[in-house]
Amino acid sequence: MSDSIVIIPTYNEKENVENMIRKVMSFEKEYHLLIVDDSSPDGTSLIVQKLQNEFPGKIHLESRIGKLGLGTAYIHGFKWSIKNKYDYIFEMDCDFSHNPEDLVRLYNACSIDNASVSIGSRYCTGGKVKNWPLKRVLMSYFASVYVRLILLIGIKDTTAGFKCYKREVLEKINLDEITFKGYAFQICMKYAAIKHGFKITEVPITFVDRLYGISKMNSGIFKEAFFGVWKMRRMKL
Repeated sequence: MSDSIVIIPTYNEKENVENMIRKVMSFEKEYHLLIVDDSSPDGTSLIVQKLQNEFPGKIHLESRIGKLGLGTAYIHGFKWSIKNKYDYIFEMDCDFSHNPEDLVRLYNACSIDNASVSIGSRYCTGGKVKNWPLKRVLMSYFASVYVRLILLIGIKDTTAGFKCYKREVLEKINLDEITFKGYAFQICMKYAAIKHGFKITEVPITFVDRLYGISKMNSGIFKEAFFGVWKMRRMKL
């Protein structure tokens, strides 16, 4: 039984999901995987089911009806992971924008260096972004500046989606209160951890834009984050 579970939400990720699973399964440190698939019409879940037979007990699949959003997929995965007693619970994208080689660095930040949450950060010292147009880099960077000013938090990469939580963090946060779907979800989880007094550390990573598949980001997700930070200040997290 591994002490670590990596949650990966998927929607139409057939080009990436097998390579990602095989990569995570290849590490000396054992990680289990929880794929939360929102009824991908491209057959993503069928690929996962095939690999479950190859790696019994290490790959788990939760299939949901309809495209319900990133945030709700992670909440679903958090509750599943808490129920199954994993000590270290990760968030990671399926498209290799998050390098799975960095999982061990996030793990060590929590298991050895005693952080409660570790963040794979693009904007702390040593962090980088590759293959993004300058306009998108600037938008993302200044979005984090905006969030820090509104919520009064010191995290450099507030919208980062590559993270490791100790289980007690997720047990403490009121997960049912968090209904955001995109960047606002990522911001809110960090803000909630800070409000509960948990130690958060940023680990520099190189973020690489996806090579295969289509990004799920849209203008509604940016709008949700822009106004959502004001709502977070009043939420009972």
